[in-house]
Amino acid sequence: MAAAHKHEDYLVDVLTKTGNKTGVSKPRRDVLRDGDYHRAVHVWIFAESTQELLLQLRGDCNQSWPGLWNISNAGHISAGDSSLVTARRKLQKELGVILPKDAFEMIFVSLREAICIKNGEKFIINEFEDVYLVTTLDPIPLEAFTLQESEVSAVKYIHYLEYKRLLANEDSEYAPYDVNGQYGQLFDIITQRYKVDNVARSLTLQKQLQRYASVSLNVELAGLTDADKEALALVIKAAAIIDEIFYLQVWYSNPYLRDWLEQSAAASELDKLKWAYYRINKTPWSSLDENEAYLTTADSMIILVPEATRKARGWKGLEYKAAFPWQKPPGANFYPPDMDKMEFKLWKDSLTKDQQNFATGFFSVIKRRSEYNLDLSICNSGLDSTNHMEGSTYDLYSVPFSQEYSSFLSKAAELLHKAGDITCSPSLKRLLHSKANAFLSNDYYESDIAWMELDSKVDVTIGPYETYEDALFGYKATFEAFIAIRDEKGTAQVKLFGDNLQLLEQNLPMDDAYKSKDVSAAPIRVVQLVYNAGDVKGPQTVAFNLPNDERIVQDRGTSMVMLKNLSEAKFKHILQPIADACITNELRGFVDFDSYFTHTVCHECCHGIGPHTITRPDGRQSTVRLELQELHSALEEAKADTVGLWALKFLFLQGLLPEISLKSVYATILAGCFRSIRFGLTEAHGKGQALLFNWLYEKEAFIFNPDETFSVDFDKVGDAVESLSREILTIQARGDKASAKLLFQKYCVISEPLKVASRNLERIQVPVDIAPEFPIAKEILGKKNWPLC
Repeated sequence: MAAAHKHEDYLVDVLTKTGNKTGVSKPRRDVLRDGDYHRAVHVWIFAESTQELLLQLRGDCNQSWPGLWNISNAGHISAGDSSLVTARRKLQKELGVILPKDAFEMIFVSLREAICIKNGEKFIINEFEDVYLVTTLDPIPLEAFTLQESEVSAVKYIHYLEYKRLLANEDSEYAPYDVNGQYGQLFDIITQRYKVDNVARSLTLQKQLQRYASVSLNVELAGLTDADKEALALVIKAAAIIDEIFYLQVWYSNPYLRDWLEQSAAASELDKLKWAYYRINKTPWSSLDENEAYLTTADSMIILVPEATRKARGWKGLEYKAAFPWQKPPGANFYPPDMDKMEFKLWKDSLTKDQQNFATGFFSVIKRRSEYNLDLSICNSGLDSTNHMEGSTYDLYSVPFSQEYSSFLSKAAELLHKAGDITCSPSLKRLLHSKANAFLSNDYYESDIAWMELDSKVDVTIGPYETYEDALFGYKATFEAFIAIRDEKGTAQVKLFGDNLQLLEQNLPMDDAYKSKDVSAAPIRVVQLVYNAGDVKGPQTVAFNLPNDERIVQDRGTSMVMLKNLSEAKFKHILQPIADACITNELRGFVDFDSYFTHTVCHECCHGIGPHTITRPDGRQSTVRLELQELHSALEEAKADTVGLWALKFLFLQGLLPEISLKSVYATILAGCFRSIRFGLTEAHGKGQALLFNWLYEKEAFIFNPDETFSVDFDKVGDAVESLSREILTIQARGDKASAKLLFQKYCVISEPLKVASRNLERIQVPVDIAPEFPIAKEILGKKNWPLC
């Protein structure tokens, strides 16, 4: 029976030449005969303490490499199955090793294109191989394995460099792999990971940390009542819980990594530096370095799983490192890591309209039925192929945030309800209770309306809002919190902008057919930040315009919050030194805080005007976000920057801003471009500023001088800003993703002038951004004071 099962054929998904699913599946033998592209998994088990890889000896009757030493575990992916679930199942089936998904690190994808003859039959192999690494602390005792005899004859460990040598020499006892080709990455990754110079690594982390200026934000609370002070403390505690959710949203093993780094911070100078830089980034990927990893799985937490294998005498059980990929996953932890866009589209197209809206909405995560079933079978101590989630032929399904993060949200809701009961402010009471209810119901509409109408000394923004982490589609919102104290004087000074949104909308430089006839006035609140949490990693936001729910934007508009003390800190520590280094002597005096803050206000206002809900050429109603997908966030930031500049000139010419100096605005924005572009081109604001700078430079509105300073042609800059505003607004109004992509390809680059400016700023060590510390919140939360190194 075993032999009959071995030669049993099964369906395999046919892929495109780029590795995406076509929606077609064929018998495996036909796929190999016809040369169709398909996918397989390779799983390597690596023992950290001995630097050894586990190999398996293929059974003599096996079709693939019979009688040869080969990968720890490998196999084709059956039609409809996923890469990661297949890797886990096959490891359990062939070796008896049962591990959760966070043990598997996708390290690269290898494409094998070959022709082979077996028993006189020609096979054309076009195979994408998803290569996973499982890092264990020590070798697994050989007696702990349960081998599938029809597939595996034996297993052994071998030092990875010795194995590489045998492969390079084409040893006849080992299945061949080209260690000088794509597969050489396996050995390179291990070498780079464990042959590291700790002194050099510490120096690199120190340089990375020096790009942030540590700033303590003390805020005066004397104007608060005792009740509001008590409510403030409860809201800060709720915000700290929101922080926990964000760590999980980024990547499923991220919370393990955070806990491990904090526990290990006192072990050495290097460990202290790792923790300090992680506290800024909240992930193993550096926000200022195009999300390049500064940590590896080798730095992660050790997890003991005694039940992962059979017991062995004197062995406490398998210990593995909680894994994360070298490259930041574009879908974060909102989607299965091995899901591609075609799989999502095929599933989405099978859903009803309401189900589609939920799947592409802000407040859901996408999961796999097969993963749920596998996890359930492991909990039940056996491999169970029964589908415990009947009702769909597709593997994907949606889960609301209220269910996915219920353990956190229920605690946060309880704290918000308590704060709502205590406060004397009616609008704050309404916000806190409605937001607590939203956490449990997954319906944020009423709480977002309450947030827009907030009129309280204590200013609270808490919940899922921005979609920057979802680089796959731009659909899913991350949790964040901004707890602040209202600045009444500053709020009164910026009221003009929110009151004139309809005037700006009707005069936008785009076709009148795209303009909205009903834009609501946007309340603007200027605040002093007390604490932020959640999606506030890396470069700090100085303002935000919410909500992002298109229904509310269309019906009620948006509201803006300006973080004035954060803005002041950025101007003092970053923008002024940039101006001193990069702007000509003649223009340096025009760079001032008022212009910087005024443009920031106008930037946020301009998120509330322009296209949001649109009509496609085929008459279909949609939104800019859904049509532009992963390009939406960056283009929206570019719009707000550019149209914000246009709006300031328009309001000045209308006599509504007589006190501003347009020369100061343009000079300050020029300096601001160098600030934001240093965030990197993987970050939406950095992309937006690169687009703005390079467009204005091409139009000769920004000038690069022979002495490597910059100036502004005031006669050209207004027209150049208007032309870019028209370009961006028209792309958004048409939902034209192809044109958005071309615009970014041409202008979202680090051009030579930007390279020179960045190099000069790095040489004189101007910080890239600030790392705020919150003494009031630290006292409330009782957090340890970890200084930045």
